[in-house]
This record gives sequence, C-alpha cells and structure tokens, in this order.
Amino acid sequence: MSDFLMEELFLEITNKYDSNLVVYQCGWENCRPKHSYGPAIRDHYLIHFVTKGCGKFYIDDLTFEIKENQGFLICPEDVTYYEADENMPWNYIWVGFNGLKAPEYIRQMGLGKYNPIINTKNSDLVCEYLNKIFESTKLEHGREIRMLGYLYLFLSLIIEESKVNQTVNYKYEYIQKALEYIEMNYSRSISIKNLADHVGLNRSYFSTLFKASLNLSPENFLIQYRINKACELLNQNKTLRISDVSRSVGYMDQLAFSKTFKKVKGCSPSEYLWLKRG
Repeated sequence: MSDFLMEELFLEITNKYDSNLVVYQCGWENCRPKHSYGPAIRDHYLIHFVTKGCGKFYIDDLTFEIKENQGFLICPEDVTYYEADENMPWNYIWVGFNGLKAPEYIRQMGLGKYNPIINTKNSDLVCEYLNKIFESTKLEHGREIRMLGYLYLFLSLIIEESKVNQTVNYKYEYIQKALEYIEMNYSRSISIKNLADHVGLNRSYFSTLFKASLNLSPENFLIQYRINKACELLNQNKTLRISDVSRSVGYMDQLAFSKTFKKVKGCSPSEYLWLKRG
C-alpha cells in the first residue's frame, strides 16, 4: 500500500433485516495528515483497526486517542467524527456489519458507545482476518460466505480476549449499567448517589471508576449528556419553548439550565437557537 491511498467496497445488502450477521462494507486507507470523516451517522456497526500511526475519535463530548494496533467501534445511529494525526497520520482497515446477532456479539466483545476501543494482543491475526475479508471481495463465487467466515473469526478473537480479561469486563458492566440509567432517567431529578446506588457501588469508588473509564466525572458526564439532549430538542422541535426544553432534560429551574447551557456550549439557549435558525 503506497501513501495516501484508499480502497473500499460497499456491498448491496438484500437480507439485512433477517440475517444473524451481514458484511456491509470493508476497505483500507492510508490517510493524509489531519484527514477526517464526519460528523456522520451510520446505520450499521463499523470497526476501524489502525495498522500504523495514530489519530482521534470523537463521540458526544468524549475524545479517544487511538494508536497503532488499536481499533475503534462506531455504533448505529451515533454521531461520530474521527481525524488522523497531523504528524503521524493513521492507516487503517475497516469492516462494517450488522444483523440480528450483531448487538450481542458487540456486547460479548466488551464494547459499546462509551467504551469503543479495541485492544488486542493478537494484532497480526486481527490484521490478517480483516485483510482476508477485503481480499474475499475479489472472489466470483462464494464471496459473501468467505467474507462472513473471516468476520466471525475476527469477532471470536476479540470476544475470547475480552473474556480472559475479567477485570476489564466487570468494570465495563458497572459503567454500562450507569450509562443506561442516565439514558433512561436524564429527564428526572437524579444524583450521582442515585447512579452509584443503582450499580451497587459506594459513591467515591463509583466516581473514581467512572472517571478512569470515560475521562469525565459522572457529574460532568450527566451535565453534558443533558445539554446535548437539549440541543437535539431545540434543533428538532421549533414549537418548544426554552422552559419546556429545560424541564425535558431534568432542569426545573430555567435560570440554572441557561447558566449550565452557556457554560457547556459557550452561548445561551436563545443565542444557540438564533445561530441555528438564523
């Protein structure tokens, strides 16, 4: 592969809603410095694996630094952005897939929206499987079966490694449970103690574990999650008043909501509306 090249294949999917696993796309790219993609939304799972260099992956207000021999997961319907490093731009291989069992396989891999990084001790084997998926696109007969076979090998490798590292898994389960609680209850009056009690940990240990996993305290994550939801409501529904949006994301005090919104976004909710709607 020479510098700054890309090759990709998007497959025509006819049975994506009734298959356990389907390959949607695959490819590789040698990126230029600062080359970026997004913000964008996918309708399937997409995994990139970095074979050289480094870059950054962004989801919501979280930033993940991805290095050589690491991968990152993009989940369906999530808004993501990623960018190659200016000095050591990454090269990566990717595969996109979905299917009835895809969410369960992702869970078994120990991955999710807020835990998207793939670490492996078998990077050579990962690269081999992903490259084989792409090479299989050249076949005239049996292409889909061969591609799916190597995808299963890749997924099984990461699943096996994730099950070996039980200390990572139990921490992930705590964080995932807390994130699910936030998603279901952000519009209500919830506290960090509520979160800690929900996952069965004391508040101090929970806060330490949460920050170590997401590089954000649970307090700041909850604030940013609520403000991002507020932005979605402001963008999607022009009939909602700011007071309506405030209550919808868990702020009964509109003044407190406006102050928090400005601190996070750099402008007030009314200024945000004006900038978005002109």
